Amino acid sequence: MKQPTLEDIDRAQVNMETSQIGWRELQPYFARGATVAVKAELDLVEVAYQISRDNKAQVAQWLESGQIGRVTDEQALAWYEADALVWAVVARPYVLVQDKNRDQ
Repeated sequence: MKQPTLEDIDRAQVNMETSQIGWRELQPYFARGATVAVKAELDLVEVAYQISRDNKAQVAQWLESGQIGRVTDEQALAWYEADALVWAVVARPYVLVQDKNRDQ
């Protein structure tokens, strides 16, 4: 059996810190501009891992393609009004959020 690498352990840690949460509970982070929306086609854990590793090239590619970006006022309002549950994980200094049920 292959021994897990440090990278495997770090990804597993990010995965364990990921959970569903009501969007309304994330309002203080949104108000500070600290929430980042991750499109459903991306793996939330992988995005958080790459941000935590300061992989600037990959993050820039996702930003440029629109696959990640600050949660917009419109998206925040839609989630708030729907009382949406989103997947979230902290990748300091951000809280990454993803709604697998709807396109963001």
